[in-house]
Amino acid sequence: MAYSILALLTCFLVLVTVLPLWRHEAWWVRGLDFPRLQFIIFAILLLASDGMLLNFSDYDTWALTGTAAICFVYHGGWILPYTRLYPTEVKWARPKNRANKISILTANVLTPNRNTDALIGLVENYKPDVLVTLETDAWWQEKLAVLESNYTYSIKCPQDNLYGMHVYSKLPLEDSAIQYLVEPDVPSIHSLVVLPSGIKVRMHFLHPAPPSPTENPESTERDAELLVVAKSVANEAIPIIVTGDLNDVAWSETTRLFRKISGLLDPRVGRGMFNTFHANYPFARWPLDHLFHSDHFTLCKIKRLPYFGSDHFPVFVELAYDAFHGADQEGIEADTEDHEWAEEKLEAKAVDESDVHEPGK
Repeated sequence: MAYSILALLTCFLVLVTVLPLWRHEAWWVRGLDFPRLQFIIFAILLLASDGMLLNFSDYDTWALTGTAAICFVYHGGWILPYTRLYPTEVKWARPKNRANKISILTANVLTPNRNTDALIGLVENYKPDVLVTLETDAWWQEKLAVLESNYTYSIKCPQDNLYGMHVYSKLPLEDSAIQYLVEPDVPSIHSLVVLPSGIKVRMHFLHPAPPSPTENPESTERDAELLVVAKSVANEAIPIIVTGDLNDVAWSETTRLFRKISGLLDPRVGRGMFNTFHANYPFARWPLDHLFHSDHFTLCKIKRLPYFGSDHFPVFVELAYDAFHGADQEGIEADTEDHEWAEEKLEAKAVDESDVHEPGK
């Protein structure tokens, strides 16, 4: 009886491990990219149960245990870069002039959440140079107006469909644009941010719709928005930052493809997962809120901030512009197959890198 139950559970583990290898974009396939940490825990529990309940003098027991172990190693390979066991991708910043630093607080507020005081308190405590809010509607815009005495530059796109977006900045914003790159009701914001030193940073703020039974049945729209921005920033000489709720986990094939095509770096690699969603369910959390940057920057600080009533935790990142120190930082590189796969995804939604506003050009 114990063997039958464990065999059934092992078959389930194999299924959820193998299905994401199929590059089908249906939400129920791509959703399996998310809980790899949970699958690792499940595999550990299976291995422990095998050890306690099965007879290892039988070949079938070794086959069952070996299968669970292979699944454990496979999922672990995806998660490992987001642990401290892995080398860091982004260097720690050297002590430099404050004029070359930029701090960003990214917060998906959850539109029905009314705890504005908690978010405003976090802003007052951490004092980011740039605040980007997601899911903000006209009500949130009105409540956040109190910040505008300090955040004198802003780009506002209030919406009632959970895809509103606002950027508040202490630093000057130039050549800004709100775009609807893939879907007519899902905006993105693109702007130059001018550091106190005069360095201009090209920033892209994104919040593509996720693949889900209540949103898009496939990941096509999300993937196309991420990759069209990735292509637009690839091989650019200007400092670049891309941030937002990407509705994808750091370790998915799509996010890896974004990193390969864009050439941008992930400051979480070698430092931790910084899981931001779901704030109310500790057993089901993933890193959905991201910040990627060019090798012009090194890392001063990265921190997941406290709960403020949303289903997401905010993230605070401080970077230092130090092109010389960061020049030898390397991310992951794209090969021919990666470029072909990215083109397929863009062609599926008929979008091109020329559609993306490129501030400063």
